[in-house]
Amino acid sequence: MTPIGVFDSGYGGLTVLRALTASLPEYDFVYLGDNARAPYGNRSYETIYNYTLQAVTKLFELGCELVILACNTASAKALRTIQQNDLPRIAPHKRVLGVIRPSVEAIGEYSKNNHIGILGTHGTIHSQSYPLEIQKLHKQLEVSQEACPMWVSLVENNEHNDVGADFFVHKNLTNLFLKDPQIDTLMLGCTHYPLLIDKIRKYCPPNVQILTQGEIVSKKLIDYLHRHPEIDRLCTRNGVRKFYTTESTDIFSTYAEQFCSQKIKAIHLDL
Repeated sequence: MTPIGVFDSGYGGLTVLRALTASLPEYDFVYLGDNARAPYGNRSYETIYNYTLQAVTKLFELGCELVILACNTASAKALRTIQQNDLPRIAPHKRVLGVIRPSVEAIGEYSKNNHIGILGTHGTIHSQSYPLEIQKLHKQLEVSQEACPMWVSLVENNEHNDVGADFFVHKNLTNLFLKDPQIDTLMLGCTHYPLLIDKIRKYCPPNVQILTQGEIVSKKLIDYLHRHPEIDRLCTRNGVRKFYTTESTDIFSTYAEQFCSQKIKAIHLDL
């Protein structure tokens, strides 16, 4: 079996996996969550890079020829180094893709007034990955960002539907729209944030479009496989899904259910 690998430091990548499997139901997928060492958002570049490389290497060992980093922090701080320095050395014929580039490619298609807002973890926002990539592709866009350090914890502690979550969502969105009241398109630059979508809509102006990465990444992956038939041919199509975690499998299954809306049986592994 040659599955497509999907990696995240936590559980948010399951929202991307859900969209990928809906768009490509016949393909085999393997999900790896480094849940025991999550969150990555506030860790150093070196730590994030080392952890991500360990996960990518493990997914290669599990048979993957293509790995998706369904984690904005890993995509921001580790992807380029892995692509440029590590793949030529350890696996020149394999591929590792992230979620930031496809999100940036798509975002220019949505804004009507060229004012964009990005919400993300501390690590993603302070890496400046979104503004830098947007500047390369869409020089006309005005970009404002807001780090939302509490949002991942709210989701992973299953408190995202509680009243207490409103305080943090309202606070961060108020900060963002004070930076630029003209924002008409909002990118959720963390794969956990779709679970807060109702509260985000509640505190956003009604004219603002809210983009989630699962749908965008799944469309871009289909396009990528069409453009790279040499990779597509290697991907097996048995509809198999496997889940691995560095955390307790019982803990993983409990938390993962809220991201996938189904029971998940995971296998433990160490990185």
